[in-house]
Amino acid sequence: MGKVWFVGAGPGASDLITVRGARLLGEAGAILYTGSLVAETVLEWASKDCEIADSKSMDLEQVNAWLLDRASRHETVVRLQTGDPTLYGVVAELARPLDAAGIPIGIVSGVSSAMASAAAAGESLTLPEVTQTVIFTRLSGRTKMPESESLVSLAAHGCTLCIFLSIDRIDAVVAQLQEAGWASSASVVVVHKATWPGEEQVLRGTLEDIAGRCRAEGIDRQALILVSPALGARSRPQTRTSKLYDNAFPRRFRPGHNRGNSGTDRD
Repeated sequence: MGKVWFVGAGPGASDLITVRGARLLGEAGAILYTGSLVAETVLEWASKDCEIADSKSMDLEQVNAWLLDRASRHETVVRLQTGDPTLYGVVAELARPLDAAGIPIGIVSGVSSAMASAAAAGESLTLPEVTQTVIFTRLSGRTKMPESESLVSLAAHGCTLCIFLSIDRIDAVVAQLQEAGWASSASVVVVHKATWPGEEQVLRGTLEDIAGRCRAEGIDRQALILVSPALGARSRPQTRTSKLYDNAFPRRFRPGHNRGNSGTDRD
């Protein structure tokens, strides 16, 4: 009996998969990947004699059956998923039949499109004394959101929002952010297929015009919406700086000029 690994493929670029993930692809006797979401270039890490299948036309029962069958034949089986398997994935649903059959599983982290999108846009998701909180969320759709997690209630915090799986309803996103108190002039960044070779697009706008910009570019899927008071920080006048490099704060490896203050490496 083999082991099934749930491996995060990362956001798109083949060299943004982790070293561990690439190694497992090379060792795998069988790989099941999400063809509608995972860039095929990531499969370059697989061995030439590996059995590779695309799950985009499979339902849950068929995916489970495939993994159970291949685990009975191969020492290493990989379920290759977009981004990170623990975020907006179905690890629990896929793991239950494997657990019941006594087949061990492993999970390998992947670079989330939230991080890749911020990097593609040259932005930071946090900014000292502006926002130190990042919320990953989505609009309610076929998968219903808990009542306490509406976008309006989450957006009311005024912190960074990484909005997944909602670009096809960008007008509703805008309306709910405005309902939560965000100004029409608030900056928005939409990143389509972050890091995908030759396909990445970065759109900048405001709540007032971002929906129109997306429609003009035909972006209605596979895009992340970033809304944050930290956006555009590089072009602003000097803002508050992190205490990490403040010479007045002592560190374990660096004495501070102001001995009266005590800092930590986490400030």
